[in-house]
Amino acid sequence: MALLRSRVESANDADGPFPLNNLPYGVFSVAGDAPRCGVAIGDMVLDLAACEARGLIDAGGTFGEPQLNGFMALGRARWDVVRARLTALLAEGAEGELPLVAMAEARLHLPIRVAEFTDFYASKNHAFNVGALFRGTEHALPPQWTHMPIGYNGRASSVVVSGTPIRRPMGQVRGEAGPEWVPCRRLDLELELGAVVGADSRMGERLGVEAAEAMIFGYVLLNDWSARDVQAWEYQPLGPFQSKALGTTIGAWVVTQAALEPFRCAGAERVNPLLPYLQEARPGLYDLEIGWTLNGQVMGRTNYNLMYYSSAQQLAHHSSSGCPMRVGDLLGSGTISGPAREQTGALLEMTAGGKLPVMVKGTPRTFLEDGDEVGLFAQAQGEGYRIGFGPCTGRILPARA
Repeated sequence: MALLRSRVESANDADGPFPLNNLPYGVFSVAGDAPRCGVAIGDMVLDLAACEARGLIDAGGTFGEPQLNGFMALGRARWDVVRARLTALLAEGAEGELPLVAMAEARLHLPIRVAEFTDFYASKNHAFNVGALFRGTEHALPPQWTHMPIGYNGRASSVVVSGTPIRRPMGQVRGEAGPEWVPCRRLDLELELGAVVGADSRMGERLGVEAAEAMIFGYVLLNDWSARDVQAWEYQPLGPFQSKALGTTIGAWVVTQAALEPFRCAGAERVNPLLPYLQEARPGLYDLEIGWTLNGQVMGRTNYNLMYYSSAQQLAHHSSSGCPMRVGDLLGSGTISGPAREQTGALLEMTAGGKLPVMVKGTPRTFLEDGDEVGLFAQAQGEGYRIGFGPCTGRILPARA
């Protein structure tokens, strides 16, 4: 698919993140007025609440709400109709005035009301690298890892929008004479993609992969901040807890499945066949370059298509016990890493647990320091256009003793 030309000239920039082919959804406000839903187009935001008020689109009045949950709950058929209508309204040559707001004047808010947050562990490179650090290379991958997506239930209450500062946590860590209560010394990022669930399922209902994929509204950049020293002390026998509760940052723009469809591709090579309930009829990943920066310096760059499990497979497995899913559920992919050091999505991997420092602006570094700003980026490259996600940033504040 080639670039779809827009009446908003900045959307026709081949290097811009928000062409007409994209149309990601978010929530914004201007000058302190009420938050409402919008769509990014070039360097502008289309005010969807105003569009509804003028009768230009019909989303059941949901675009005046301060989150996308109401619109998502209308279902995939309505998503498709609204996307087609927005494409027509914003196309080159379309007539009529539109309620457009300059992106620079808009304040962006958390785009969804997060119902639940589950984080997975779906990159084989990351799982092996971290497992080797914690358990040695012989036991790096648990025996079930290549048979099912591994995950843990995180905290929806600490999911925040891009730009929100993150406080360094206090925590209990292993000490020479016993446990110690200290500010986290090994604070880390995790480069992830989050899938936003846009439909409910019933308790006791199991989802196939195809049905699960149909429930996914779109994707956001996601940084699952991690206190590695706290994690190392607490993670056995039940996995991470307080080490992951300090905060999860997501991007302000939800990129839809429809925008990513031209970039669909297969993931990592299988080690063994999956059980039937996890098998995909078509590839479930995307050719999506993704990476991260530290204080403005690009540190890691990899591709989402290296993942072992897709979001649809994760969602299908999540429901396999009959667990009900809700509109606004957020599924983290797990850290996205490639095989090379410069393709890793966490400092824990990149520095081999702090043993191999990396240079940041001329200074050797291992883990995050107070004042550091981490940014995530992602883009899918099309013919004369790219699908971008916008920024996903967070700055580290000092711990409170």
